[in-house]
Amino acid sequence: MASSLILSKRIETTVAKAKELRKYVEPLLTRAKEDSYQNRRVLFSYLQNKETMKELFNVVSDKISNRPGGYTRIIKLGNRLGDNAETCIIELVDFNETLLNAAEEQKSTRTRRSRRGGARKADETTAEVVETKTEAPAAEAAPAADDLALVEGIGPKIAEALTAAGITTFAQLADATPEAIREILDNAGSQFAAHDPGTWPQQAALARDGKFDELKALQDELNGGRPS
Repeated sequence: MASSLILSKRIETTVAKAKELRKYVEPLLTRAKEDSYQNRRVLFSYLQNKETMKELFNVVSDKISNRPGGYTRIIKLGNRLGDNAETCIIELVDFNETLLNAAEEQKSTRTRRSRRGGARKADETTAEVVETKTEAPAAEAAPAADDLALVEGIGPKIAEALTAAGITTFAQLADATPEAIREILDNAGSQFAAHDPGTWPQQAALARDGKFDELKALQDELNGGRPS
């Protein structure tokens, strides 16, 4: 069976025989990778066939020279009629041209797709950079909103009213006068009539400058946004 496998490159047999053949033939294939007088003597003692020896050292050894092991492949075919034995094909891996060509084609296709994907990704990255640069002035013109509710006396409803009037940051609130804020509150509804915005610009200025310790000290002295 070992001679038949070397000469034909694939044979059909039972799974049990194929497993035993694999154990028998793979060490011989490993030894055949080095063409020496001693190896030829040892292999001939196992194979006892001159044609097999020629094929082994002239053809097979060149094909398997770069393979570290695993020279054979077992492909199961199903159970055989009659004795119901499990059958298979055992073949030399490097001589299945169909599978080798398919693997090479798949590798080539994957490489081409990877290159196209890389180019597309590069284009998308460039577009994102251009878009970011284009949108940067708009971001500078519209700074992120601050939490105006940190100012003592301003609750969520008042913060909504101030935001609707265009005051969304501590800096904008700090630049507004108490009279202007009072007008915004009056326009927002009578429910804000009791609120006094007299200290709100001062608190907002401290928050704008990051002086939160001073802001807390000031708020400890206030009563609902008004000096106690």
